[in-house]
Amino acid sequence: MAQAVAAGAALPDALNHAPAAPVRFVPQGALPPGQGYEHYMFHSGQCPTRDNLHDFFNGLCWLRFPRTKKKINQLHAAEFAATAEGVNPPLRGPVRDALTVFDENAAFLLAPPLLWEALEARDWQRLFIDLRPLWAEAQLVLFGHALLEKLVHARKPITAHIYRAQPAIDSIAELDAWVAGDLSASKLAGKPFTPLPVLGVPGWWPENEDFSFYDDHAVFRPRR
Repeated sequence: MAQAVAAGAALPDALNHAPAAPVRFVPQGALPPGQGYEHYMFHSGQCPTRDNLHDFFNGLCWLRFPRTKKKINQLHAAEFAATAEGVNPPLRGPVRDALTVFDENAAFLLAPPLLWEALEARDWQRLFIDLRPLWAEAQLVLFGHALLEKLVHARKPITAHIYRAQPAIDSIAELDAWVAGDLSASKLAGKPFTPLPVLGVPGWWPENEDFSFYDDHAVFRPRR
């Protein structure tokens, strides 16, 4: 797919050639003026797509996590229904804001409880140094398409919003099904995210082999 785009294919066309694409990708111009993106997609089954890196990663997320992406769109639609009639695009609120954060910047962490305890405490020394061997039992799966875009030009401060996933999941398809079933408006309203500077994860960035990497308190901030 990336080769097709690099060769000059329009991004919507390249994405539509993927087997069993869960939505139809269309040019951004298909979105009617004044209509909200999520509102249009829910009612049309079409995903307006620009020819840029951000939407390239969004398309890949649709192909890799179709159930979760559909659930996000359904939850947006449920919030639309709760707004005043005739408001288009619908008003935003805490649930839609959390959905946007999830869609743009979430990652899923499947990890032993000790790692979770250290992460939630923002105990970076314990998380990344003392418990470093435990990361061999963990899996960090990136989801947010803006997060993926930022990591093309990786920088130390890049931070994901971590959503806790069950550790006993064996495939991306299983993870997709589990997350889609777990997402709800009430859970999102509670902001179920934990910040994680992803380049601190062992094996993700050569510089973190030198433990002074974690002394940067502008990135690895203590819990307030």
